[in-house]
Amino acid sequence: MKKESVGFVKTQYYNLPDDLILEGGSRLKNATVAYETYGKLNKKKSNAILVCHALSGDAHVAGWHEGDRKPGWWDIIIGSGKCLDTKKYFIICSNVIGGCKGSTGPFSINPETNKPYGLDFPIITISDMVKAQKKLIDYVGITQLFAVVGGSMGGMQVLQWCVSYPDLVKLAIPIATAAHSAPQQIAFNEVGRQAIISDPKWNKGYYYPNKIPKDGLSLARMIGHITYLSYESMYQKFGRRLQDKEKYGFDFSLDFQVESYLHYQGESFVKRFDANSYLYITKAMDYFDLTKNGSLTEGLKDVKAKFLIISVDSDWLYPPSQSEEVVMALTANDLDVSYHEIKSPYGHDAFLLEAGQLNYVISGFLSEILVRDVMTPFVAKIGEESSINEAAKLMLEEDVTHLSVITENDKLIGIVTAWDISKAVALKCSKLEDIMTKDVIITRPDNKIEFAAEKMKKYNISSIPVVDDGGRVIGIITTDHISTLITRD
Repeated sequence: MKKESVGFVKTQYYNLPDDLILEGGSRLKNATVAYETYGKLNKKKSNAILVCHALSGDAHVAGWHEGDRKPGWWDIIIGSGKCLDTKKYFIICSNVIGGCKGSTGPFSINPETNKPYGLDFPIITISDMVKAQKKLIDYVGITQLFAVVGGSMGGMQVLQWCVSYPDLVKLAIPIATAAHSAPQQIAFNEVGRQAIISDPKWNKGYYYPNKIPKDGLSLARMIGHITYLSYESMYQKFGRRLQDKEKYGFDFSLDFQVESYLHYQGESFVKRFDANSYLYITKAMDYFDLTKNGSLTEGLKDVKAKFLIISVDSDWLYPPSQSEEVVMALTANDLDVSYHEIKSPYGHDAFLLEAGQLNYVISGFLSEILVRDVMTPFVAKIGEESSINEAAKLMLEEDVTHLSVITENDKLIGIVTAWDISKAVALKCSKLEDIMTKDVIITRPDNKIEFAAEKMKKYNISSIPVVDDGGRVIGIITTDHISTLITRD
């Protein structure tokens, strides 16, 4: 199935008819929830999937707005042919209460003063965010969500949904998250908040509309962004490379690429986010704690959903151990739970970047997965008339151990491996046809991934070419795909 974007979309707005009673005891009057939907709600209203966003996210999770330079923040998994398939599911995503992308927050007008709330906005919690989402779901007419999905703070909302409304959630997919904020996470949030509060332009939260605390918010974003990356990803992306210079400046200007990158992240963030929203949302994350009497098992005892818990091996902000804690608590309550640890160098940000693994793992949880969903579309190919030396050179250039041998019409006629090349040198062969495997084991794009895995195991091979009905190679499945996407830790 071809993977497609949902196209151009528009944000919608729902005005809550009643006051939103908050966990802290306050009431939020005339609250608005900004949201977007994709796909169609079926007649039984049983195909709805709620997507919950992270700290700096919004309702625009997929597709394009007019004039956009890039699509919604999770477009990689939402759309026709993707794991959150809009031909199957009705996807809904809202901006959290306290945010600044259409839902009521500190930037909104206080109906009692006709001025922006600023710090008059009440303190909110993850539970309050979910309560507002529940009112939206009721408005749409949905009585049970087929699934709730989210990463980071979005994963906190997923867990809160399962606790607050256990009968309303059928499937839950919390990603790179925790059931309670740890001291280190709270510490980073507090440093970010102090960066904002220390900016003279913050003016105790009453800086609207002109004197934005840009320096403080930019610094908060720089601090936060470091925690989203991993040591490995930062070294791969930047190393110790200098920015637009060949030697140190021996001053306090920007010398390194990583410095320039962080400044860019900070400067771009202030153009799209509100400083007070940053304060309120990070505080909500700090307060998040689903344990009861010190026990997470007890805190999750009334949950009924079936779970897929996903973590990232290189995530040090929300490490796998925190996801495993949730798995153990759910298991102790005899709930149906699967756990998958994504292998990625990208750190916490992997939940926004690892399209292949996310699409496979989530699709596998929601429905059957086909070879075409996870295959690598790029295949190293070589013509049947090529020499052994040409094959060896191509393997080195493409950093592969397998080559598909094809005809002029791109039809597969054989496979050459690095082992075959070594054998050719020993036997002094010069033609590919002398060493290539001609009886090639193949798979079709519409085969189940388990079928390809069984073939690899049966024939003790490490990869299988994916061939269309015309015999042309269109992709490849390797043992790396199988071990990464099928194996559950």
